[in-house]
Amino acid sequence: MTRTPHTTMRRALRREVAGTIGLLADEVDFAAMRRYRTFTFDDHKTYLRQAEGLLRSLASDGRHTTIALFDPEEYEMYCADAGLDPDAPASRTRFTAELAATGPTVPYEGQPLAELLPDLVDEAVRQATWEYATTLLARLGACTVCGEDIGRAAFDRAADLLVLLLDNSGPGTRHLVCSVPATPETLLAALHAAQDTEGATQLDETEALEFTTVLAAGIATHSAAGLVMRTTAEGEPDRVQGWRLHGERLLPLTAAEVFDAYCTDAVSGDLVAPESGVDYCAAPPIGHGEPDGGHRH
Repeated sequence: MTRTPHTTMRRALRREVAGTIGLLADEVDFAAMRRYRTFTFDDHKTYLRQAEGLLRSLASDGRHTTIALFDPEEYEMYCADAGLDPDAPASRTRFTAELAATGPTVPYEGQPLAELLPDLVDEAVRQATWEYATTLLARLGACTVCGEDIGRAAFDRAADLLVLLLDNSGPGTRHLVCSVPATPETLLAALHAAQDTEGATQLDETEALEFTTVLAAGIATHSAAGLVMRTTAEGEPDRVQGWRLHGERLLPLTAAEVFDAYCTDAVSGDLVAPESGVDYCAAPPIGHGEPDGGHRH
């Protein structure tokens, strides 16, 4: 076939177009989509193999592709709201485009799908957690005594506590996890804090926002939230420390309490075997007394 200049240019432009694939990550979601006549797959494993083959093909053409989780229930509601036929490939394409704009996605960089899917699920959980905590804070409204926005005040206090925590935790790379009891599931947020060559703390802004929001949800709802920090420093065993939230303060845990907290799954409550080469340490106090201008909502 003879290539015309127009064909060559279109092929070049096609390589410049980024794409998103909405993936049915588990068999339950896959089974839900089989109700539609135009969804032609009948085996989840085959579907995943074909999806991985497509991703490799797009990558070999120089195309940048991201992956989003395709949720059949959200898709059905989307079609109902938009007046679309859910049993149409064009409707699935429009929904996937919506996911690319608003939902969690991860880039395909040649990794096996088995490695990519857990990252995609984790990203979806992170976004859902942040959205839940943000909505919770927004719905609290103003304090009936002082008129202050409860959610905003809790967020500001959480941000102050995070700064105090990082400023008083000593050298090393730190990994923090905050857990806040909630219904139907515990809210979890993680934050990785590295140090540059000059000792300054380096944070991912998105992680820091999500972590602060979840901690703020615990403050605003007076939850029995907990926070654990693992510090890694060259030439030393990892140190694990923890705090419990009490009102608007973080109270340090003893070494025994830290051990119990770190060796218990925050979601299931099951015991987790302690790691060798890890010191479970008493935590230092973070701040003193009530926050400046503190008012108990």
